[in-house]
Parts: sequence; structure tokens; C-alpha cells
Amino acid sequence: MQQFQRNSFQNELESDILPFWMEKMKDPSGGFHGRIDGHGNLVEGAEKGTILNARILWTFAAAGRVLGKEEYLDTAVRAYSQIRDLFTDKEYGGTFWSLNPDGSPKDTRKQFYAIAFAIYGLSEYYRATGTEEALELAKSFYECLERHSYDDVHDGYGEACGRDWSPIEDVRLSEKDQNDSKTMNTHLHILEGYTNLYRIWKDGGLHDRLANLIRIFINRIVREDGHLGLFFGDDWTPRSTMVSYGHDIEASWLLREAADVLGDSILKGKVDSASRKIAEASLEGWSPEGGMIYEYDPVSGHKDADRHWWVQAETVVGCVDQYGLSGDARWLERAAAQWNFIRHNIICPDGEWYWSVRADGTVNLTDDRAGFWKCPYHNGRMCLEMLARL
Repeated sequence: MQQFQRNSFQNELESDILPFWMEKMKDPSGGFHGRIDGHGNLVEGAEKGTILNARILWTFAAAGRVLGKEEYLDTAVRAYSQIRDLFTDKEYGGTFWSLNPDGSPKDTRKQFYAIAFAIYGLSEYYRATGTEEALELAKSFYECLERHSYDDVHDGYGEACGRDWSPIEDVRLSEKDQNDSKTMNTHLHILEGYTNLYRIWKDGGLHDRLANLIRIFINRIVREDGHLGLFFGDDWTPRSTMVSYGHDIEASWLLREAADVLGDSILKGKVDSASRKIAEASLEGWSPEGGMIYEYDPVSGHKDADRHWWVQAETVVGCVDQYGLSGDARWLERAAAQWNFIRHNIICPDGEWYWSVRADGTVNLTDDRAGFWKCPYHNGRMCLEMLARL
């Protein structure tokens, strides 16, 4: 069964996900298009986001490194050139939030979540190509985060600044988020970026910051019930009771990866214990017949039972990771059931994945097939993780 699954993951990556982005999302005028809608139609004039471009960079650099194919590395070069030449703010440092279709800056605010993804993608590009310029750019973005995002009074990282690093009132990552000064989501992806950067740059300061991020999760973000808190005030006062099942299961394995890369055996033991707790809590949103739902608030009763593409992908990886940690075959069975749900419900017949399957079982064609938030990173990374783990 494992060998069959391994082959099916590689086939999904190389026959469905990567070709979609290489064939349909490349912009002849440079870089990548900004959006393809849920019906598969290219949307002319869509803005181009740093997050999407950085996730394309990570995906194709990782695929090129693991599979050794030049066409993947060529696509990574295309994404890298966009980050270096257009998304990077040459005057103030960091990255712009978005560009116009012609490559000029559109939204120039500095969202630290986006800069973290640039670090993640650039680090992977260095792993794949050894390009020193990419490493130096990643280091410069790390320094921006430490200088402008880190809170040396209450610990942790803030959300956003203006182009010149001045304070702004609305620091939300998206319209659906709360306007709070600290979020789990930004911390999770700074952790992710710093982990990948530490693989290639064994800097003492970065080591300490990565270890501190892990401790922030264990001591401040992971709740007593095992779920992750989502929104916080400056002093880490919780501002939300919402549960995000996809972030729970994603964090359960990203924290273990960070501890492994860091190489701190004492911290790793604490992370393994927290990871078990988080993963078990996440299963409140999972069923073998219908995948992992999106979110639930036990206080208000709000439930979003849609099965989003990225949540399904992270559930596969998280369950296999828990199998590796515990040896309990039930985790592997859950991963297999989840992969079966993805193959029959989430994968588009003409390339990539649908945004979601709705609570009533219908396919969501309203939200993008590719766009500002819809990328090849969650599903592409799932495939690459399974190639390594199975």
C-alpha cells in the first residue's frame, strides 16, 4: 500500500500540479499571472502577490532539488527573478505586498507573513542551486523581521508596517482576519521560514530566534485543549476562541521539523509532546468519509464545514508525521483515507485542485484555482513530503 501511495503522490505532483503552473500560469510578459478563477479562466489585470510568487519559488525549487529536473529549476529561476527584481523594495528593504500586472508596485505595505514566505522560498532556492545572492537576500529579509517585527518588550512578532516601516492601523493579513497585533498564522510561517534558513545558514542569532519561536508556540499559542490560539494582543492576551483545524495539524509537524533542524534534544522532547497534543485535538474536525473541515468556534457555535484544499493536504502530512512519531498504524490509516478523499473530491480533472468541497458536498467553483492565496505550495509540499516519508 505504501509503495502504491508513494507512486500516486509523485504522479499527482508531476502530472497534475506542476504542469498546471508551468503551462497555465506563466505570464509571457514576465513572471506569473495573478489569477485563474474557479472555472479555470485566466483573469486579466489581476494583481500579483508576494505570497503566491514566494510559494511558487519554494515549490519549484524543492521539486527541482528532489527530482533533479531542469524544467522545474527553470520555473524556480523565473520566480526568483521576480522576487529579486520586482517584489523586493530596493529603497527600504523587505518585500512589497503586491504588484500591478506590469510589475510596478501596487500595495507597498510590509506584511511580515509575506516576508517570511520570501525567506522560505529563497532558502529553498539556495538549497537547490547554491545561488549566494539568494542566500544574502534571505538574510536581509530575516534582519528586516528582527528589526521591525520583533517585540522586545512582550516577545513575539508583529503583523505589518507601512512601506518605510512606520506603524499602520490596519495590520490584518486578509479581510477575514481580526485586526490584532499578534497572530498564530504569522508566527507559524516565520517559524517555517526561519527553519529553512537555518538549514543553510547556521547563524547563532538565528538559532536563538528559532528556538524562541518554538517556545512561543509551546508556552503561549498552544492552548490547554491542544488547539492553537489564533489572535492575541500585544501582551499575548487571547483575543479569539476560534479553532482552525488545518493550522492545528500543519503546526503539529512544522514544529517537529523546526526542532529537528535546530538539533536541541531537550526542546525536541517538549515539541514531540506538544505535537501529539495538537494533532489529537485537530482530529475533532476530521472524518474518514469527508476530510478535515475548516474551522469551528465552540463559544459562538460558528462552524465552517467546507473542506479546503490546503487543509486536506496538511492533514495527510500531519497524520503521516504522527505515525512516524508514535508508530500507531491508525495515523497511517487516517492519512490514506484523507488521500483517498482528495483524489476523489479535490483534484481537478484539468489540473490543480479545487479551492474546496462545500459542506453539502458540492465543488466550490467560486473561489480561485490559482491566485493571491491559491498556490502550489500546500499540495506540492504534501507530495514531496510523501516521497520522502513513505
